[in-house]
Amino acid sequence: MEKWFVIQKGADFQGIAQKFGIHPMTARLIRNRDILGDDAIEKYLRGGIEDLYDPHLLLQADRLVDILSEKIRQEKSIRIIGDYDIDGVMSTYILCQGIRRCGGCVTPQIPDRIRDGYGINEHLIEEAYRDGIDTVITCDNGIAAIDEIDRAKELGMTVLVTDHHEVPYVEEDGERRYMRSEADAIVNPRQKECPYPCKGLCGAAVAWKVIQILYERWEIPREEAFDFLENVAFATVGDVMDLTDENRILVREGLRRIHQTKNIGMRALIAQNGLEPQQVRAYHFGFVLGPCINASGRLETARRALNLFLEQDVEKAAEAAASLVELNTQRKEMTAAGIEEAKKAVEESCAGDKVLVIYLPEVHESLAGIIAGRIREIYHRPVFVLTQAEECVKGSGRSVEEYSMYEELCKCRELFLRFGGHPMAAGISLSEENVDIFREKINRSCELTNDDFIPKIKIDAAIPADYPDERMVQELKLLEPYGKGNQKPQFADRNLILRRAFVVGKNRNVLRLSLQTEAGAAVSAVYFGDVAAFEDYYAEKYGSEALQRAFRGQENDIRMSIVFEPELNEYQGMRSVQLIIRNYQ
Repeated sequence: MEKWFVIQKGADFQGIAQKFGIHPMTARLIRNRDILGDDAIEKYLRGGIEDLYDPHLLLQADRLVDILSEKIRQEKSIRIIGDYDIDGVMSTYILCQGIRRCGGCVTPQIPDRIRDGYGINEHLIEEAYRDGIDTVITCDNGIAAIDEIDRAKELGMTVLVTDHHEVPYVEEDGERRYMRSEADAIVNPRQKECPYPCKGLCGAAVAWKVIQILYERWEIPREEAFDFLENVAFATVGDVMDLTDENRILVREGLRRIHQTKNIGMRALIAQNGLEPQQVRAYHFGFVLGPCINASGRLETARRALNLFLEQDVEKAAEAAASLVELNTQRKEMTAAGIEEAKKAVEESCAGDKVLVIYLPEVHESLAGIIAGRIREIYHRPVFVLTQAEECVKGSGRSVEEYSMYEELCKCRELFLRFGGHPMAAGISLSEENVDIFREKINRSCELTNDDFIPKIKIDAAIPADYPDERMVQELKLLEPYGKGNQKPQFADRNLILRRAFVVGKNRNVLRLSLQTEAGAAVSAVYFGDVAAFEDYYAEKYGSEALQRAFRGQENDIRMSIVFEPELNEYQGMRSVQLIIRNYQ
């Protein structure tokens, strides 16, 4: 079941089109993304470096840089503690290279997912102390490490926190009391009192803002700090941050730089995935290059990914990148098996639950988040996948827009050994005896309705399928980069006549369709989804004979409604508009 609905937001589309020199449909798409006012439209269309916010607006950023600069001058040993995902690796790289550029004595450390768990912990604090470390600086973690930072302070260490996760709180008499560690400085735009305008920065962006101020303090040309924008862009997409406001500019500028990247490791990773730097788009960060980084943290150690970007030898970088690609291949196979196991568990034990809590003891704990995300897509409800770790049960959650996962976990906090996250994703650790209790309690407190579980397909405009022309499709590039918070435009048309269908592709997994609009215009379309499910749907709706006639290119009575994205297709020097079908009825 799906609900299709057209976004209805009014504006003077013709007036906007004339003022900004764009197609009226582009004006409508911008309004659909809640971009209002001339300044906001100009920034959305053409925003650049000059439109980024002042890093000094980040609460305690100057204090942190003051302390860090003094430590560099005193030649104190500094330890960076990051995280094992894309954002953590990129954050660590930015801080490491930035502090070294200023002459700092710095060593990076990325926790082992299985041995150490997420973020800074007492084991890593003790290790740093034994190594003679004076100052610990965190990135992409640390905001919730209250006890761990207390231990570091007991040992006489300086602790600096850069993070972007939700600030932990306890609720007392209906009021939230936000918790704060004893760190010497905390930079996190999500702090309530922080005046920074863009609250949705990733960890790497926060780290980069700190390095901007540090370079300013050490009189290093500001342009050098912009070299890190490719890493910030990578992390912003990889950590699934909203591509709105400043994040949109960070990704757009980062992509421009990665097209001429000088980083040997980055070039090697791109090449090992069969790409050229100029071909990289936001999509590749999220679905091609990014998973290779995450695979190292999931199956081995994310230090391998960090070392790739620090590598200065071309041959060694190529070898390191190739090994990450191979790890990702292994991860894909393990994930596919885990997804099937999870689907079976849902159908057998918790299909009626509003919040799916799936315990898969044998699944590799690092794959829980990926599997949870896939199960969420299938069942369209919040999902926690729990696995058996060395000392307890660990799990990852993935949510739907209507359900703030972090807030709901706070209602069950007494059940957890550790927890943290965002509205859309979270991580938890708990004792095995609390698994069933957690499932019962998280469902009892859930206020989602059945309507919340029906996928809602947002359509930018209902238009004839032949309406998009080459100019319109070319102009859609102005809306890039696409991602969370700035989705690719989708259109819809109904009652299309199916003139012909045929399956193509090496694995016969692509469906090409010749369609005709109600007005008689011919359009070409392609479907990359489940071809067998497509055939079953229309065979059931119109009969097998009608479907077979369509595949033979013969007249039939099949009528289709589709949600589509238009794209330009080039073949033998000819260019034409074709439709990518995303949904059908």
